[in-house]
Amino acid sequence: MADQEITCRDCGATFTFTEGEQEFYASKNLNPPQRCKTCRSARKDQRGGDRQMHDAVCAQCGAQCQVPFKPRPESEGGKPVLCKACFTAQRAAR
Repeated sequence: MADQEITCRDCGATFTFTEGEQEFYASKNLNPPQRCKTCRSARKDQRGGDRQMHDAVCAQCGAQCQVPFKPRPESEGGKPVLCKACFTAQRAAR
């Protein structure tokens, strides 16, 4: 697999999609990026600034936290909510 040159759909700049990045994207079943790193970051910042946060209680440690989705009670089909620290620890343990 060789490096690929891709044209950013937002700014038109050409960026390199490296062999390592291609392997990572393939392992996660992701489509190749369509935007350069600068435009991806700008788009992410734009979305993140408008994101509404909701109060919740961590199901693991009981700490008050905020999450970017409206939690539903487990009795209504919702999943347990984890604070950032517990979520990160759980992902690292996998």
